[in-house]
Amino acid sequence: MTANLSTANEFIARHIGPSPADEQAMLDTLGFDSLEAMSDAVIPASIKGTSVLGNADGQSEADALAALKAIASNNQLYKSYIGQGYYNCHTPAPILRNLLENPAWYTAYTPYQPEISQGRLEALLNFQTLISDLTGLPISNASLLDEATAAAEAMTFCKRLSKNKASQRFFASVHCHPQTLDVLRTRAEPLGIEVVVGDEAELSDVSGFFGALLQYPASHGEVFDYRELVQRLHEGNALVAVAADLLALTLLTPPGEFDADVAIGTAQRFGVPLGFGGPHAAYFATRDGFKRDMPGRLVGVSIDRFGNTALRLAMQTREQHIRREKATSNICTAQVLLANIASMYAVYHGPAGLTRIAERIHGLTAILAEGLTQLGFTLVGATAFDTLTLHAGGDTAALHQRAWEQRINLRQIDAEQLGVSLDETTSQADVEALLALFAGQRAAPDFNALAASAESRLPAALRRQSAFLQHAVFQRYHSETELMRYLRRLADKDLALDRSMIPLGSCTMKLNAASEMIPVTWAEFGNLHPFAPAEQSQGYQQLTQELEAMLCAATGYDAVSLQPNAGSQGEYAGLLAIRAYHRSRGDSHRNICLIPASAHGTNPATANMAGMRVVVTACDARGNVDIDDLRAKAQQHREQLAALMITYPSTHGVFEEAIGEICTIIHEHGGQVYIDGANMNAMVGLCAPGKFGGDVSHLNLHKTFCIPHGGGGPGVGPIGVKAHLAPFLPGHASLEHTQGAVCAAPFGSASILPITWMYIRMMGGAGLKRASQMAILNANYIARRLEQHYPVLYTGSNGLVAHECILDLRPLKDSSGISVDDVAKRLIDFGFHAPTMSFPVAGTLMIEPTESESKQELDRFCDAMIQIREEIRAVEDGRLDKDDNPLKNAPHTAAELVGEWSHGYGREQAVYPLPSLVQGKYWPPVGRVDNVYGDRNLVCACPPIELYQES
Repeated sequence: MTANLSTANEFIARHIGPSPADEQAMLDTLGFDSLEAMSDAVIPASIKGTSVLGNADGQSEADALAALKAIASNNQLYKSYIGQGYYNCHTPAPILRNLLENPAWYTAYTPYQPEISQGRLEALLNFQTLISDLTGLPISNASLLDEATAAAEAMTFCKRLSKNKASQRFFASVHCHPQTLDVLRTRAEPLGIEVVVGDEAELSDVSGFFGALLQYPASHGEVFDYRELVQRLHEGNALVAVAADLLALTLLTPPGEFDADVAIGTAQRFGVPLGFGGPHAAYFATRDGFKRDMPGRLVGVSIDRFGNTALRLAMQTREQHIRREKATSNICTAQVLLANIASMYAVYHGPAGLTRIAERIHGLTAILAEGLTQLGFTLVGATAFDTLTLHAGGDTAALHQRAWEQRINLRQIDAEQLGVSLDETTSQADVEALLALFAGQRAAPDFNALAASAESRLPAALRRQSAFLQHAVFQRYHSETELMRYLRRLADKDLALDRSMIPLGSCTMKLNAASEMIPVTWAEFGNLHPFAPAEQSQGYQQLTQELEAMLCAATGYDAVSLQPNAGSQGEYAGLLAIRAYHRSRGDSHRNICLIPASAHGTNPATANMAGMRVVVTACDARGNVDIDDLRAKAQQHREQLAALMITYPSTHGVFEEAIGEICTIIHEHGGQVYIDGANMNAMVGLCAPGKFGGDVSHLNLHKTFCIPHGGGGPGVGPIGVKAHLAPFLPGHASLEHTQGAVCAAPFGSASILPITWMYIRMMGGAGLKRASQMAILNANYIARRLEQHYPVLYTGSNGLVAHECILDLRPLKDSSGISVDDVAKRLIDFGFHAPTMSFPVAGTLMIEPTESESKQELDRFCDAMIQIREEIRAVEDGRLDKDDNPLKNAPHTAAELVGEWSHGYGREQAVYPLPSLVQGKYWPPVGRVDNVYGDRNLVCACPPIELYQES
């Protein structure tokens, strides 16, 4: 018998788009006889051979899934009553299947191109309406990263807007969740803000604070009446933020109705699994007058060119790119996928369903409280929604031990107190088990008798009187049939990776393989509380340790922290590590951060947040860092130099040959080198930033390492560091190193880390290297095919690019009046998401094809771009009118096609510019959206349903 009996690893070929024959054809186009020869030509000699990844073989999909399942089985799923901002909940099955597990939703990009994003924009508008209605505040954003970082954003928001301009003091209630207080302290210290933690009931003097944060209900369960306190704080010119539980707000007076300025919190318990801490969508709501200062993304209602209702992101949502070092936040991502789950949870249940869930939880809590009181326990406070704290005295440790023996987790508060938080999944049997646990050897009180006598623990004066979620979208889709069809209608409006290539430069929209995604919904990963005892999370500990080692091998760094839950958070954590390192050496005066003019906008915004002063360094005509200018500024600021932030390969899509010299200059002048890992997809297996001069890098796991973008989040932005910075990685109260938490959970968005583990395990060292090489090959193939039609703005000295290329459309604007926006909108008619527009250079398109796209798809994109160039030529020649042409009017909708046709070009040219489109046409749901109109007439919640019906 001669058959090959080995288990084949077919994943690499499935992940990488081009076949061997296509690979050779592309190499022939570029004039290379092999992938290795092309790589040698692209990678600078000074950094070749720095990779330490190795050539280990990857595992097959089946073997990798089996190995991960074995790891997951080491997590122990106890019944959790820990609370502290994290609750068990049910993800409705139609939302799980049709949204969370649906690539039409999870592979979509951030909706910066509104015409092809109307579905997810509508879902996000629903989310904003949900938050606005429940909090009683008129404006909400489209999500933040988690409750703790939303609280930190609220603190700096209050600082900007408070009338107490000179004050540096921020009051935070001792009743806030401990992880929130930790993140507040981390964020405050570099900015010189003093966080004063205290009991607001003892706060006699409220003067001198610029703002305050209160928890509602309190972390230990009590429901405080804050009306008089908020009034006093306002009289002292302080702004007030309230961290509020969304489900509780169905029953309690919303913060906006007792005059809070800001409401923040998490939407996790609206159908999003615990996931060992994330990802979860936070929210931020505020007064209408403060909307221009609100952090994060904001979905608004505008009109398209036909005057029909259309949605889009408001301009302020990229303010960190516009304002750079003057930005008030470095937020570049959100938690869109999770916000969409939460919004659909509210759509599915409606206001009556949400209220019913909340009343049931509170009813069981009241019954449990009555039973505990009858058992002789003293409860903290007379009020509660879902959480009880009780004095157990010397029995506390024994109660925890007895609970663990019954596979139950209670909240560990201190030696004499413990907590119990009920949730949507709690049943009568669960409450009876808890009563038996606390009764010990005594007889437990009868549940039915308790139910007959228990009274509500909600303060009568704080019972909600106002209606919420009255918009039609929250009234209609309560059957599974209706919800399924609604989700399908929304998905059909959008373009995601399941339809076509998304060629966004700097954003690496690559395959998110099904085998990588499957473990995300395993209960062993999804149902674990982030503060469960360590012995119950052995599987997660093994996963994170192995993933940290994998990322160290991929980058050449010595240690990794997985805590940052976005690229922006990774940048921030990296600069905090540098800052702490300098301070540990007595160099606290080092606060200058050099940043090239071409850098991502988040870089200067992050440096500002980390308490550093930004000095911009010039770039030369080829887009590289101007070495002479860098050296001069390093010398000028040598006593204060803290760091250089540089993206590599450069933001211009080129491997700068002088990167080693750049790192040396910074080190010689006492600084540290932060290498932005946004473009790591060009380096894995070929060169390693930790070996050619980097001290710290953040990695975008939602780019290079296959976690999907989810329509604008979740992201994960871990940092790798050299050994000397390892002591300054983010800590957490639940970890050995307790200081410097940058987000709420110790491992950030832990439940999506299995995606990256699977990708690296299946690809192996050889596969990861090949992926980098193919990403570079695909980008150079596109550049070569298009260079005779559009100038390629930057290349290396050998005429090659890295993993992305920039096409210069500025000459076409001069010759034809056609702008980069017109080309982007015309690409929609061809069924493509536009490349990145006008970044890092205005009037350009930055294209990144990734390794996952086949040659056929690359050619389809190139054919579209070439046909568009022919249309521009027709405008230049006068064959098409300069104002009435397919580019100026793009995109074209089906409604326009069947209406009266008044254009000087035909219907077929408008919607079928290439014959291949006849078989698979994407129809945009709206025409070109008027962003200026939307910003002037900002509407950020669901408008009357009649507007949708009219349009």
